[in-house]
Amino acid sequence: MKKLLIVFGLIAVIVLLFLTLAQKPHPKIVMLGNHTKQPVDFFPKAYQCTMCKMPLEGKKFACEAVAPDGKTWFFDDPGCLALWIADQPFRKEAVLWAYTLDTRRWVDARHAWYSQFESTPMGYGFGAYERKGKGMVDFETMVKKMAKGENLTNRAYARALAKKLNGEASR
Repeated sequence: MKKLLIVFGLIAVIVLLFLTLAQKPHPKIVMLGNHTKQPVDFFPKAYQCTMCKMPLEGKKFACEAVAPDGKTWFFDDPGCLALWIADQPFRKEAVLWAYTLDTRRWVDARHAWYSQFESTPMGYGFGAYERKGKGMVDFETMVKKMAKGENLTNRAYARALAKKLNGEASR
């Protein structure tokens, strides 16, 4: 009888453990119904990056893509957005948002400027800015660089870029 009670007790503990784990909210990847196609404010860790699956810790470096049907995808790094949008059939119709480091507001990602040496969540190095600065690239250039692997995760490229930009600064 005592062994039977122990077995039932263990089963009850296991069931309770599974029930409490199932009740924890999990980050979402996509939000439905954004028919105004405006950027979505979010709480840290409420959404995860569509590309790399990391939870978004905050707006710094965050980007969003809104499809024509109002689905909104979230990204923790502009490089993740660049890699993902390139393969989407609605890439030209999508509304893209980037949170800027200089003005700290959401802007059209296609009209933002991208620095190349930021310490971004995925290490690609591209940070969005509303105002153009030295060594920054436009959105299309950033997307092409990501497609070719020309970002800070490529150590040889990062060294060559640093050398080039330092050479231009000394002129």
